[in-house]
Amino acid sequence: MRAALDSLGYLADDGLATALFLALRLPQPLLLEGEAGVGKTEAAKAVAAILGSPLIRLQCYDGLDAAEALYEWNYPRQLLGIRLAESRYEQLSEADLFSEEYLLRRPVLAALTHPGPAPAVLLIDEIDRADDDFEAFLLEVLAEAAVTIPEIGTIRAAVPPVVLLTSNRTRDLHDALKRRCLYHWIDYPDTERIVEIVRRRVPGTSRELAVAVAAAVRRLRALDVQKAPGVAETIDWISALNLLGVPRLDAVVAGRTLGSLLKYREDQELVRERGLDWLVAGRQP
Repeated sequence: MRAALDSLGYLADDGLATALFLALRLPQPLLLEGEAGVGKTEAAKAVAAILGSPLIRLQCYDGLDAAEALYEWNYPRQLLGIRLAESRYEQLSEADLFSEEYLLRRPVLAALTHPGPAPAVLLIDEIDRADDDFEAFLLEVLAEAAVTIPEIGTIRAAVPPVVLLTSNRTRDLHDALKRRCLYHWIDYPDTERIVEIVRRRVPGTSRELAVAVAAAVRRLRALDVQKAPGVAETIDWISALNLLGVPRLDAVVAGRTLGSLLKYREDQELVRERGLDWLVAGRQP
């Protein structure tokens, strides 16, 4: 598993590779937690690529309900069907209107009805943003790999999906959900791993520049910033520096490109107060 992930440019440690392997082979849902930007979503994308299966993503948010995650009826098409039948003086039954022809599959149902042969990868992203009711609904779906549509009946997955859930821990998830899942915490990678990641994701990056950026990002995480930069922001910063043709990181360049790394004005001001020389070289101006 680790070699397969590596071939796709996703560098995982033994713990994460083992968790993903178990999620595929047991199979069992896997809950990935960690700070934003550490690679949780990218892990799901890599698993889908390994399987050669579609990645079906459900982005969670406050107020998300089962209908938006599961299915909806295509009411405009049903209305067209009714009008067409009327023009032909035909009678439509309820079964005619509420058939799979008019069913709009949302992410959960799309994953359950994926025909295979390899399972779809269902990514339930930022589950901590959804509310308790949605979490309860999800428990039943994960346990049964089936859903019931009143007008049609129960639809059971012929090839149950691989389910990966992510959380940034904006709230605690219920124990009932965690009991049904494998669990892995993805931490920020160390400096050497960051160097390797960015040089793979941004080809042509010199080791000197990658080391300097990785060290600067590590210093930033020690500050009391609102949003500590993750791997994604680090890659964005390296990409910006390469586009500008910067051979090495210095205070002037860092000041001009902070917007690639820090997305809050207050965070940027905090860094400037501490000193851009400190950021790039670890010393006070």
